[in-house]
Amino acid sequence: MNIQWYPGHMTKARRMMQENMKLIDLIIELVDARAPLSSRNPDIDDLGRGKARLILLNKADLASEHWNKMWADYFRSKGFFVVKLDSRSRAGMKEIQDVIREACGEKIERDKKRGILNRPIRAMVAGIPNVGKSTFINSFAGKACTKTGNKPGVTKGTQWIRLNKQTELLDTPGILWPKFDDQEVGIRLAFLGSVNDEILNLQELAGRLGAFLTEHFPESLMERYKNIRSDLKAPHELLLEIARVRSCLTKGGEPDVERAASLLLEDFRSGRLGKITLEFPPEAEL
Repeated sequence: MNIQWYPGHMTKARRMMQENMKLIDLIIELVDARAPLSSRNPDIDDLGRGKARLILLNKADLASEHWNKMWADYFRSKGFFVVKLDSRSRAGMKEIQDVIREACGEKIERDKKRGILNRPIRAMVAGIPNVGKSTFINSFAGKACTKTGNKPGVTKGTQWIRLNKQTELLDTPGILWPKFDDQEVGIRLAFLGSVNDEILNLQELAGRLGAFLTEHFPESLMERYKNIRSDLKAPHELLLEIARVRSCLTKGGEPDVERAASLLLEDFRSGRLGKITLEFPPEAEL
């Protein structure tokens, strides 16, 4: 399964980010806690050289807490500031302002020495499509500042948002990169909904997800789909079983594998399958 998705507006968005980089003090990068490495755009490292960096492990409520901690430790070991976050419930939101000031401590001290007091920190909010940037900004601001949605590509342009006297945010569109060198990265992003479903073979994608869950999180499948067989070997068998236990049938009474595939993907993306992490830190002892 070969996955590539880089619509034309992403080239324009990347150029806008590059042009605004000289105006900012900090990059706040949101990643999906279920796949923190795959959901990091490598272009952001290139664009943000020399800038303070804060990684938000967003949707941490949907990922394994054990692996959330391991990933936070991993990124801190690489020199990033890190906060685990659930933007929807605002869990983790209170500590972000303090971490922003800590991350920009050197800049604040330089300003003081120059006699510049109380200049707000300017932070760019960046990340891939559907990672939750707009939901984060609205939660952080305590009001609706941006459009939100559960499909990639809701935010089309950049906009400045003044949160308070201390912080201004630059909201940016979600961008991917032109080519996934590792196709497993593209597949994980497709699992998460960061790639447009319309270009995907959803049955094949759901089969790949089912194979991963069968190997690493079989109890989640058993809990969600009661009475499902535990001896399934092939991804197609799992989709047939989901169709059976959830009564996904065609008009002729045959198992509707396409509906079962959509159901499995939606159950994973929404968290109804439980707390699941798709990848593990490179140095982790598995």
